[in-house]
Amino acid sequence: MVRRDRLRRMREWWVQVGLLAVPLLAAYLHIPPPQLSPALHSWKSSGKFFTYKGLRIFYQDSVGVVGSPEIVVLLHGFPTSSYDWYKIWEGLTLRFHRVIALDFLGFGFSDKPRPHHYSIFEQASIVEALLRHLGLQNRRVNLLSHDYGDIVAQELLYRFKQNRSGRLTIKSLCLSNGGIFPETHRPLLLQKLLKDGGMLSPILTRLMNFFVFSRGLTPVFGPYTRPSESELWDMWAGIRNNDGNLVIDSLLQYINQRKKFRRRWVGALASVTIPIHFIYGPLDPVNPYPEFLELYRKTLPRSTVSILDDHISHYPQLEDPMGFLNAYMGFINSF
Repeated sequence: MVRRDRLRRMREWWVQVGLLAVPLLAAYLHIPPPQLSPALHSWKSSGKFFTYKGLRIFYQDSVGVVGSPEIVVLLHGFPTSSYDWYKIWEGLTLRFHRVIALDFLGFGFSDKPRPHHYSIFEQASIVEALLRHLGLQNRRVNLLSHDYGDIVAQELLYRFKQNRSGRLTIKSLCLSNGGIFPETHRPLLLQKLLKDGGMLSPILTRLMNFFVFSRGLTPVFGPYTRPSESELWDMWAGIRNNDGNLVIDSLLQYINQRKKFRRRWVGALASVTIPIHFIYGPLDPVNPYPEFLELYRKTLPRSTVSILDDHISHYPQLEDPMGFLNAYMGFINSF
């Protein structure tokens, strides 16, 4: 009898917990995205949108040095946005006539359709469409990329090498801390779970919050160069915009695409004839030293490399903007 009463009270307790948890969870899952900081709001306000196959793509386009023919196109990484380049933006405008960056589909202020088959091929086509939209399709451009953007740059390079009409004419390519080799890439645990989570992925993306995001992203920065809480909130605001947290699992399929198309994309780099450079934060846990660098130098012996200070990690343009900018300018001024 006593045991039966105890079991009944336990059941009642769990029912009460459940009744309390359901509305709390429902409220949590519909929490609006955070407000944009003044800096991020200014970034959005100074940018523009163009339409690609009915989808709005955000981009920045600054006019810099008057009289210079040079154009640089910036390709950001996962899971962030074109705002990753804000620390070196002004420095680039002092060297280039046009400085252009976009938020890839599914990132930042661009549309984030779901369901949608996100692919590196589509992102490369969006870059080409942006240059056509700006009337620059026949101009030679310098590509500067990071992380996910490195893979998009590889696809653009492959198309350029095929010499097909409508493709970008690439003058130079500078990569940075991207997993261009599947065999040396070490994705984070959360990335693995979301990429291969199957039925769990939609649940995990809905349960993702600022705490989970910041705890997952902070370790890819160096110990002395980690972002402030306000900087992390800017990154999170970009992800939450247009419910971007709900498409992260779909975006992460690029990891599988990279394995499937390794020969195409690594082959494009290995046979490159244009000037190519790599800026490397050597403390990167995603592309670890020395395995990554050894394979890179073996595969691309013609490429030059800039290794930043040993405490710089996966986001070198944010962790050491001056070192990154100096390395890039040294490369650009070398040919």
